Amino acid sequence: MAIPEAQLDTWSKQGSVTQSRATYATVRGALESADAPYAGKDYTIFLQGSYGNDTNIYADSDVDIIMRLDSTFYRDLSGLSADEQAAYKSAFFDADYGYPEFTTDVIAHLTKKFGAAVKPGSKAIFIGGAGARRDADVLAATKFRRYRSFRSLFDQSYTEGICFFTADGTQIVNYPKQHSENCTTKHQQTSQWFKPTVRILKNMRNRMISDGRIEDGLAPSYFLEGMLYNVPPANFGASYADTMVNATNWLLQTDRSKLVCANEQYFLLNDHSPVTWRAAKCDAFLDAVVKFWKEW
Repeated sequence: MAIPEAQLDTWSKQGSVTQSRATYATVRGALESADAPYAGKDYTIFLQGSYGNDTNIYADSDVDIIMRLDSTFYRDLSGLSADEQAAYKSAFFDADYGYPEFTTDVIAHLTKKFGAAVKPGSKAIFIGGAGARRDADVLAATKFRRYRSFRSLFDQSYTEGICFFTADGTQIVNYPKQHSENCTTKHQQTSQWFKPTVRILKNMRNRMISDGRIEDGLAPSYFLEGMLYNVPPANFGASYADTMVNATNWLLQTDRSKLVCANEQYFLLNDHSPVTWRAAKCDAFLDAVVKFWKEW
């Protein structure tokens, strides 16, 4: 049997945004306080994740917030010639306030504002919910530039992302703005079917976890968005059942090694990168989806 359209329609609905919006406003207000130790620095605050991309479901709880230092950046110069790298190095100097100092200041300030609810993790700073405020994760980061060319400060080109470091010193580079913008474009290209389909797949994943069919952590939401992002627009529409069948069949038949992340900066499946999905996990998830659909 197939999953009924009525069930898919229920799973397609967006979760509540009222509490998440209020949580974001509260945390943002705290981060922007005039008494923050970084108050005089240039920074940007924005949402990422399910709430930022409108793919949140009722089971989603954490509000993911980026706190990005803009007065300094890390870079990848591997795409530049030797002459361009020399020109770059003569044009810039090391900043005296960077990621380590910024992260320390953000943690200290959030602790001042939210007390014991703040728990720094290996990547983000967790703020436990209280009352109407949801749990939140604040990621302290800096800008990142992947250079394509550099001749001077007035003649340069690069792709901009964010950069942060895990507790063990591993550098993580990602592109949340491109991810969000590309998902919105995909949503428009599919006549508004893309984001509801992401929510259906996330609800299916949660149901399979609760039923013991798959392990928790097999298919993070970020990778599910990326996987569906690759499905051609013609496979979306008519009904949720048709969309799920067509999208799943396309994914099963395509060369999945060519799938890209929604930010279009990385391949989606890579067994060695800290920002990509493991191919075996993608395969296992798709197999579980097919079995779950047939056994409903």
